[in-house]
Amino acid sequence: MQSQSRLLEDLARVASSAMGVASGMRGEIEQRLKEQFETVLSRMDLVTREEFDAVRAMAQKAREAQEVLNERLAAMEEALAAQSKAPRKPKPASGGEGASEDGPDTQNAIKPAATDATTAAAASGDANTGSSKA
Repeated sequence: MQSQSRLLEDLARVASSAMGVASGMRGEIEQRLKEQFETVLSRMDLVTREEFDAVRAMAQKAREAQEVLNERLAAMEEALAAQSKAPRKPKPASGGEGASEDGPDTQNAIKPAATDATTAAAASGDANTGSSKA
């Protein structure tokens, strides 16, 4: 029985030392893997968390500014659309052609062409030439 006991003690000692060696190997393997990961990550062009957060905040501010500008643009487009739907007042003839941008100028359509040209020249400040600048 003592021989069995002695055998079990020897086995326990061998197993214990094997566990110690395995534990040491585990620590060494973990250390090597950590070094390898750090080497690989250092070769990559990665940003730090602080840099990432700073750029993220800048992008958020830019997005908010863009939303404000989009709202302003929509309001301007709405105002322009409302303005274009409103009836326009007839404009005086600018080039002696008897027509404005909106269509024929009914106020000056009855006048002869010579009177129209002199009126346009006087309006443009060139009364000496008698012809219009188009």
